[in-house]
Amino acid sequence: MIEDVVAWVLLAVVAAYACAGGADYGAGFWDLVAGGPERGKRPRWLIDHAMEPVWETNNVWLIFILVIMWTGFPVLFQTVFTAMWLPLALAAVGLVLRGAGFALRKPTRRLARRRIVGAVFALSSLLTPFFLGAAVGGLATGRVAPGTKASADAWANGTSVIAGLLTIAATAFLGAVFLTADARRFDAADLVGYFRLRAWCSLGVIAVLAVVGLAVTHDDARYVHDGLTGGIGLALVLVAVVSALATAGLLYRTATGWARITAVGSVALVVVAWGLAQRPYLIPTSLTVSEAAGASTTLRWLMLVTVIAVVLVGPPLVLLYRLDTRGALQPLTDADLRRTASGRDPENP
Repeated sequence: MIEDVVAWVLLAVVAAYACAGGADYGAGFWDLVAGGPERGKRPRWLIDHAMEPVWETNNVWLIFILVIMWTGFPVLFQTVFTAMWLPLALAAVGLVLRGAGFALRKPTRRLARRRIVGAVFALSSLLTPFFLGAAVGGLATGRVAPGTKASADAWANGTSVIAGLLTIAATAFLGAVFLTADARRFDAADLVGYFRLRAWCSLGVIAVLAVVGLAVTHDDARYVHDGLTGGIGLALVLVAVVSALATAGLLYRTATGWARITAVGSVALVVVAWGLAQRPYLIPTSLTVSEAAGASTTLRWLMLVTVIAVVLVGPPLVLLYRLDTRGALQPLTDADLRRTASGRDPENP
């Protein structure tokens, strides 16, 4: 049925945003914990160069998600944005502040102001994925249904907190893997080791949180828990685990190109497994795909527009990501790295 196809498209776009936007949020997380101005100068310089060509583009996926929800599943859109307005509003504020902080940090000349806008960017990179993850976790618990009014209980619960923390850890993992690849491309051996270690640590944190999450969701989000621990959901989770372990091994061998692919695969598989664990519900166990779907005519037009968007926007996006991962967009030179290593500002040599 047409609504099932649209639901699959929505799940695929969510997975795309989790990976593309996740790598961006992860870079911001490592910016936050990089240390003081001198200690964090080289990591932050690499983070700026890695993010600059694509950070705005990655939000295209978020816009696509909102369009599909609003047009294809209006009941879902109304339910989610009514019951979860506060965490989603905080995430939206974080998106705005994050973009402003990143855009203003580089041209700001005074050190004090640069620290302020840099802190805004870094903190927003932490808070935005947390609130997005908390909202998803709250939906999985079944506390939200059509007609549910906003309340703290809907998103401030054990499953929401675990989901938010897992989202942060997953973005940190993706960001560290991609930054390791960027450091290798620029022949910055010290930064390769720096971000590779952080990718391994992030993977360890994810493993711990996943174990805790299994215990929490057993009672708090039983429907999704059962879907993730059996059937196709479990199969996808196991493949995701293998992909994550493969990423760790590839990073050890500094095969960073393949590590990016396996890292993205592991995160995308978990998102898809989560979506399949909810079948046939969009909100367990109160709103099915068919109940949330809009009119069939609207869904057909939405699919047509989606196909057109994929044809028109897809190739440029693929080309942009390809050029970025190959270092063809604003490359970081050895001279840049030598100057930052010696404590000089590349913008004021």
